[in-house]
Amino acid sequence: MAASMTTTTSSSSRRKEPAVNGLTKDETMTINGEGDASDSTSYRDFFWTYTEEPHRTRRLAIIKAHPQVTKLCGPEPLTKYVVAGVVCLQLVLAHLLRNTPFWSWKFWAVAYVFGATANQNLFLAIHEISHNLAFRSPLANRLIAIVANLPIAVPYSASFRPYHLTHHKSLGVDGLDTDLPTAFEAIFLDSILGKAFFCTFQIFFYALRPMTVYRVPFTGIHLLNVIVQLSFDYTIYALLPAYFSGSSLLYLLLSSFLAGSLHPTAGHFIAEHYVYEKITPTARDPANGIPIPETYSYYGPLNFFTYNVGLHNEHHDFPAIPWTRLPKLHEMAKEFYADLPRHRSWTHVIWQFIFDEEIGMRSRVKRKQGGRIVGGGSKVAAAKVAEWKEDEIEA
Repeated sequence: MAASMTTTTSSSSRRKEPAVNGLTKDETMTINGEGDASDSTSYRDFFWTYTEEPHRTRRLAIIKAHPQVTKLCGPEPLTKYVVAGVVCLQLVLAHLLRNTPFWSWKFWAVAYVFGATANQNLFLAIHEISHNLAFRSPLANRLIAIVANLPIAVPYSASFRPYHLTHHKSLGVDGLDTDLPTAFEAIFLDSILGKAFFCTFQIFFYALRPMTVYRVPFTGIHLLNVIVQLSFDYTIYALLPAYFSGSSLLYLLLSSFLAGSLHPTAGHFIAEHYVYEKITPTARDPANGIPIPETYSYYGPLNFFTYNVGLHNEHHDFPAIPWTRLPKLHEMAKEFYADLPRHRSWTHVIWQFIFDEEIGMRSRVKRKQGGRIVGGGSKVAAAKVAEWKEDEIEA
């Protein structure tokens, strides 16, 4: 089904100064409505804004209107059992495929239908756990994240947390939010073939992009994550030949790749923050201060497999509310969410992203200022780093 679209309307305005640093006169005229209307899509830049990210403002408004919402915050005991069950499922499937050739329809079908869905679930378990929502103890959360990481076959849970929390605290901030496409991606992948390539291999972009923006310190948890994961992979590959094999490890790796490729559940990566609304030239001009929708929710059935990550406005508004209680938040504060733009299908999100010329790598809201890095970074980023307390991170 097509994603629902809410059009932002506003009267056009004329401005002589550039709307965004570095634009040419013609580009500025196009953005400000001074060029030919037919050229409105000939130039695409990111949607620059100087407004505050919307989630803190809405969170405060919801708390004021519904003070009882704060009672929804806190760990969800069910998470650790779901993690254990999915990890066991992947181990069983890896065992059953130990003698199945990699280049066989059975191997790829199982990996796509079951493996990719399971590993996407584990990706999002780690996402959930990064907010300390499996246990009250931070250390216990770090350890269960490492367990959830095992069938993914590549160590990443320890690094994901600081990057993801910075994404929350610095939503859309250029140079801090590693969920934003880089300039390289924006230039070379903003075409049908480029976007198709991005959607097919987006797992690699999300894995490698953060390191090109800034690097977090390598801590003891990172080292433990690497040691445990490599030990697990070697055990699967060589130490238990009666139960596993090289094909078993390839199954887990393929499951991770497909989970971040052309898979229905992978649609959430794009659906969450790419701008799918039709934005007027006036709204494009950051000087006009017109908010552009930058977070989109999805309320469909795939949330069952993905820790309700589709309720993404709700999650960004209250990252301390676990996945099982996000629907309660939505119902409690329904008047705040009823009119926000949403997607009806993650599969259609991918299709539209690739083939719709008005949607592309630059269809993201960016801000030049604001935000801080949660954790640490390079010397360049050090000036932006602050000592965060856990209650600040989870707020």
